[in-house]
Amino acid sequence: MVNTSQNPTLRLVLAASMAVITAITAQLRFNLGPVPYTMQNFGVILSGLLLGPVYGALSQLIYLAMIAIGLPAASGFGSGLGVLFGYTAGYLWMFPVAAFLTGVIRKAIWKKGGKAELFLLWLGSCMAAIPVYLAGFYVFYSFATGGELGKWCHLVTERLGLSLSPFWTVFFASVAIFIPQDFFVDHVLAVLAFAYVFDLMRQKGIEI
Repeated sequence: MVNTSQNPTLRLVLAASMAVITAITAQLRFNLGPVPYTMQNFGVILSGLLLGPVYGALSQLIYLAMIAIGLPAASGFGSGLGVLFGYTAGYLWMFPVAAFLTGVIRKAIWKKGGKAELFLLWLGSCMAAIPVYLAGFYVFYSFATGGELGKWCHLVTERLGLSLSPFWTVFFASVAIFIPQDFFVDHVLAVLAFAYVFDLMRQKGIEI
């Protein structure tokens, strides 16, 4: 059996490929009312699952570098240092951390690929995403204390008939409202895609 972890060049190519996939999924965007959703978490989680902690994190660092040098890789084809230091910066900077943690969890859980392991892998991927939400909220909140972002947060909660304090209004609009789609769509699809690729590679005698 060929072990891809023994081929650093191949791992680098795979890391770059996952960075591109993350950029593509960032553009898979749909809106429910005023709330924009993307499939970006699919790329982040799949990076950690397929490449393990080190190269999974590297793939997301490459993704951030793509944004930094001006490639249209961020959601909505955004790019440049302004994106990396803007109101969504907290989410972006934690992508390598989430991929790293997902890779660690995958190594600890994934043995035979049974249904129980699939569920635990999904559950672990949700836990690995927590730093993304924490840092994302922290940065977003610092930008949303006034101006258009604050108005958008109030619009989201008002549309749903909620009356919350300013703190919880921003938390709901920047974190809570995205968790169902992230966890039950992006993460589920990432785990299923990983299981499919893992089984396919194993049949070809390639260990990932």
